[in-house]
Amino acid sequence: MSFDILKGMTTTLKNMGKKPTTVSYPEQERDLAPRFRGRHVLHRYDNGLERCVGCYLCAGACPADAIYIEAGENSEEERVSPGERYARVFDVNMLRCIFCGYCQAACPTGAITLEKNYKLASFYPEDLVYHKEQLLEPEGSATVGSNDVWADPAPEEAEQPVPQESKVFDGSHASAAAVGLGNYQAERAVLFENPEQDVDRRK
Repeated sequence: MSFDILKGMTTTLKNMGKKPTTVSYPEQERDLAPRFRGRHVLHRYDNGLERCVGCYLCAGACPADAIYIEAGENSEEERVSPGERYARVFDVNMLRCIFCGYCQAACPTGAITLEKNYKLASFYPEDLVYHKEQLLEPEGSATVGSNDVWADPAPEEAEQPVPQESKVFDGSHASAAAVGLGNYQAERAVLFENPEQDVDRRK
């Protein structure tokens, strides 16, 4: 018994001079790692348009089914995003979210990232379902967020890689050859004058 006490006291004495690992939160906060995953943020382009095009890829990639999206159609009178559609509704259920980052990895436009906001406590569960208005960057701000940290830099010899250097598609011009499609127009099918012949040909 005395040996066990001595062994325990040795461990205690060894750690007495070490700096404590705890912090006095909330007066003091710990520095977060560059790749820390916190609350989601929806980003904008420099021209103010929303990056999200309502493609549902983030919702499909989410293993916890935490993302709910309803897409709306863009029009020339009311353009929200550069694509044909935009996210009219974008909800993230933080009670389900496991902060895996799959949504960020799946997004082709860099519209959603997990940032360093971890203060998500609430007295009511309904307050932990974040809506688009809470997630979207305010007008006048345009960032790519933690995409800069997670994405590998493009090779130096690449003039215009696809995605671009930041690995976030920004709508800049790139040839079809850059994505392996070639620069040629798709060959049009030659239709016979007789529709029956055309049906036979397509078989």
